[in-house]
Amino acid sequence: MKPLLDRDAVHERLQTIFPDGAPNRVYLTRMLAASTVFVALYIEAIEGGDTLLGPKHIYRMTDEQAALTDDDSRAAYATGVLRPGSAIEGQRWYQDNTREPIRDETLREGLVAIGAVSERTDLPTTSSKPRYALTPGFAALFDPALTGEDLATRIKAWRSEVLNPGALARMAIVRRGAGMSDDQVLVTFPNGETRRMKPGPSSAISKAVLEVFASSYLGEPAVVFLSESGNKVVERDDELARSIGLAIQADKNLPDMILVDLKPTHPLLVFIEVVATDGPVSERRKEALEKLVAESGFPAEHVAFVTAYLDRSAGPFKKTVDSLAWGSYAWFAAEPENLIVLSQARTGLQGRP
Repeated sequence: MKPLLDRDAVHERLQTIFPDGAPNRVYLTRMLAASTVFVALYIEAIEGGDTLLGPKHIYRMTDEQAALTDDDSRAAYATGVLRPGSAIEGQRWYQDNTREPIRDETLREGLVAIGAVSERTDLPTTSSKPRYALTPGFAALFDPALTGEDLATRIKAWRSEVLNPGALARMAIVRRGAGMSDDQVLVTFPNGETRRMKPGPSSAISKAVLEVFASSYLGEPAVVFLSESGNKVVERDDELARSIGLAIQADKNLPDMILVDLKPTHPLLVFIEVVATDGPVSERRKEALEKLVAESGFPAEHVAFVTAYLDRSAGPFKKTVDSLAWGSYAWFAAEPENLIVLSQARTGLQGRP
């Protein structure tokens, strides 16, 4: 059998193979995923071979068994653990009730969905027989002899071959946004003018909002107000604000960005909060912005509220999603064609009022 990385090394390598922006990244990179990949490699459950992987192989594994890396021990575990009443030395990694997270999250929604694991499809869904195997290209990424530039090249080649264009684009956007730490960010406004913002994730999200979101969701977008971290005002167009009936006051309640869509008969005002760490459009924040609108005399029915993030699989969204205000929207730079609507309307199961 082939040489093995230990489970911690597999876990570390998964972080590199599936960087921020990878779909369902949490399922692909947590320790349960590392355990799954390690055990698959341990018993050589690789597509084209004679051995298949089942959840029982994973939750019955122990540190003592994992340390036995000779061919006989590995082969004996692959078949022996499936026999009723079999005893494995040491304390098992997981309890029996981990079967469902392994099967549903780590495998089917994670590794199978992304093309790293194949699944035998001729078995009934209720069958307890093993049905999974690592794809050969994915398994090869865990060769202990593969390191440094050679490993990086193989990972890049595997992604290009296996991942769909949307997944690749999403990871590229997230990497680019997270990497903006040295140079100023050049932002192009809807009218073609440019401004420079301080480097960092917040500016990367603001850039995506102005260059992608605005043209995708607004008919004739314009920038009324734009600030960056530290409350520095990058753009403020008081003349445009007055022309649409909005009186902007230098107020701590101003959001990170105010856009306006001039195409409708009555302009649509869009308040946007950019979240790189915290500060979404929460209920309290929405109420404060609605008060600001009311005081300025702008009709409330022509106002929208958006929280903009880099990626929905990253920490900032997970940290703040439960505080997002009903009646607002969430948008992600890594998936610009999609918009989450937090509707306040009561609808039936078929979407009828």
